[in-house]
Order: sequence, then C-alpha cells, then structure tokens
Amino acid sequence: MSTRSAAPLMFQLLQTRSAQLFDPVLIAGSVLMRSPQTEDYGAWAGLRRASRSHLNPWEDDWSEADISFAAYRRRLRLWERHRKQGAALPLFVHAADQDETLVGGVTLTNIRYGAARSAILGYWIGADFVRRGYASSAVEGVVAHAFDALGLHRLEAACQPENKPSARLLNKLGFVREGTARGYLRINGEWRDHDIYAVTAADRRPGAGG
Repeated sequence: MSTRSAAPLMFQLLQTRSAQLFDPVLIAGSVLMRSPQTEDYGAWAGLRRASRSHLNPWEDDWSEADISFAAYRRRLRLWERHRKQGAALPLFVHAADQDETLVGGVTLTNIRYGAARSAILGYWIGADFVRRGYASSAVEGVVAHAFDALGLHRLEAACQPENKPSARLLNKLGFVREGTARGYLRINGEWRDHDIYAVTAADRRPGAGG
C-alpha cells in the first residue's frame, strides 16, 4: 500500500518557558496546542462531562471522582513527570478561531529513543467540536513536532475497527493500517481488538511511497 506524502502544514513552534521540546506551544491550522495548566480544569471537566456519551465507546469509562479537581491535579503531576523524563507529551487542543476554547487533547506516550525512536499517538475531541477540522489540525501538528523537533522516526495509533471517523482521519494524514491487534485495550470491561496504524518520518518526505 502506498502512502500519501504529508501536505505542507502551517506549523509553528513557539519557544516558551525553558522546556522547548516537551512543553511547547504549537499552532497548526485551526488549533493551538499547549501543556495542560491548573486553570484549564473547569473547561476540561466541563468538556469531558458534555462529551461522555460521545467518547465512552472508544475509551474506558470513568466516574465523577475521576474528573474531580484532586484527580486533575494528580494527572497534571503525572504529566509533568513524564514530560521531564522525555517519555510523553500531553497537550490540550484549543480552537484558535474560537477565542482558544478548549476542544480536546492530543498525546504522545511511550516515547522511546535509541534504536526505536518511536511513540504512540492518542487524541480526542469534544462532542460539540467534531467535524470541524480540529482533530486533523491537531494530529498533523503533533506529527510534525514529533518528527521535526523531537527527532522521532515512527508514530503508531490504534483505533477500534468500528471507529470509522478515526480511521478516515489517520488515512487522510498518511498513516498506514498495519494489521489488527487482538484484545489490545480493555474498554469498559471488555478486551477489544484495535487496528494499528503507523507513519514514519520517511513517509513524509517528497516522493515517499510507491
């Protein structure tokens, strides 16, 4: 299967604070992405509550305690530790065309260097903001940052076969379906199969594929 070369992207890495690579502000298309902050809690919790039925089929269920302020602060501490270790890059996605309203999140996890130079991509968009191009912009911007700034070679993403919108998004952005991982993640009490997609730095070079 051939891959499509990544389209040119209006991408900007704004150097902020001291951690330039793992605490960036990224602007890509219609979104601005930055590290989660304590003051984002209200918008994050509200968006998660409003999007519960939309997100529930694709991720493990959660209780109200899981989106409490105390739980959010624990999440921030974990994210901060992983950023400092260079093991993960969690970012909130804000709509640049809507006064930087919080619309979702995107993450790189299990970041590995050495011979692998790879990471796992994850993303979500709130129910009221789907089909507006925010997910495409966010994923494209993070992919560019992963390859061009972090120096990674390969990104993987997993989605359930029934999640057609996510599959279309990954195909659109040059990810290639490599197969199905059986019982890949436990979602709402069931071990569910996931299709595995991947893109490499070589796929994004002009003339890649064939």
